[in-house]
Amino acid sequence: MSVEIKVPTLGESVTTATVAKWLKQPGDAVQADEPIVELETDKVSVEVSAPQAGILGPQAAKEDQEVEVGALLTTLEPAKAGAAPAAKAAAPEKKAEPVAAAAPAKAAAPAPKAAAPAPAVDAGAALPAARKMMAENGLSAQQLAGTGLGGRITKGDVLGFLANPQAATPAAAPKPPRNDDPREERVKMTRLRRTIARRLKEAQNTAAMLTTFNEIDMSGAMALRAEYQDSFVKKHGVKLGYMSIFSRAVVAALKEFPAINAEIDGDDVIYRDFVNLGIAVGGPNGLVVPVIRDADKMSYAEIEKTIAGFGKAAREGTLKLDQLSGGTFSITNGGIYGSLLSTPILNAPQSGILGMHSIQERPVAVNGQVVIRPMMYIALSYDHRIVDGKEAVSFLVRVKQNVEDPRRLLIEV
Repeated sequence: MSVEIKVPTLGESVTTATVAKWLKQPGDAVQADEPIVELETDKVSVEVSAPQAGILGPQAAKEDQEVEVGALLTTLEPAKAGAAPAAKAAAPEKKAEPVAAAAPAKAAAPAPKAAAPAPAVDAGAALPAARKMMAENGLSAQQLAGTGLGGRITKGDVLGFLANPQAATPAAAPKPPRNDDPREERVKMTRLRRTIARRLKEAQNTAAMLTTFNEIDMSGAMALRAEYQDSFVKKHGVKLGYMSIFSRAVVAALKEFPAINAEIDGDDVIYRDFVNLGIAVGGPNGLVVPVIRDADKMSYAEIEKTIAGFGKAAREGTLKLDQLSGGTFSITNGGIYGSLLSTPILNAPQSGILGMHSIQERPVAVNGQVVIRPMMYIALSYDHRIVDGKEAVSFLVRVKQNVEDPRRLLIEV
């Protein structure tokens, strides 16, 4: 009996992926746990392996096609018991039947693919989140213009239609082709970059996003590091960095202002008594946000070791899906690239993200005198649907206080 190979669960809030590359072709003999296809999400690339040894059947999804979780990818004819030693010698005969069977399947592709969850999409198809919102608002696919891969309707398309029904019509005139200059180079966006772009735009369209700013005198944190760095490294084997100082400051502030650590789910608000802290780190394919689970229970050393491990895994491309899901609040540090000020975008469905920036010496007034201090601008982007302006500003002030004087965390004031 053939075994169906489907798109696996891809992590929290991830419902679709793109077929990046088929590593094996119909008729190929594969071993158990041998990778057969590579899927790509907005977070990581995932290899789907054969559950057992056998011969691959026809492909139900093509490369560059978007597929949903649970969609059929291909089938596997189990290898017959006792046939392993002769498998190589009989390879041509064994491959002949599946390959011959695959040819008519391609010719009749529309028929079997129509009932499968992973068919080639048409302009009327909609992603799961979009379908749910369409049903809630009594909309049909004919009313909307899909901007997703293959013309699929995204959640952002539905939100855009609800905001301006007159502007969103499927019958809009097609955009005329662009005349490229000979000095220009046209390069197709990577699958990962396309997905990131779509999800970031959906985050903007979904949340009532607002950003508030403050600045921190880093003198206290720098003095703390200078005084205890050698002892810290000697005891824990890792350097004391600014990220752990900010992480502890953020955790304390989130406990005081729980709405910023909460999430909107329909008409409900989900409050949490824990903090899963997302830390943005750079990887070969762009920025990823692995999650420090239960950061509120971790010490400075534990946080530093976890972040160091994330950085190494990101550079090597070995981050796992479970390390990239479940975050409740995020921190991103553009300062390592020289950013002076920015407005970070929310990592949906989270309600807040803190942006750190570069440290620069600037003249500031202290006790009536102008002095030179190492200063950092910080930014909090938040979802105004759940977080009030007063809460956001107060949260940022508390982070500022906790970083400027880390002793506050010891005596909990």
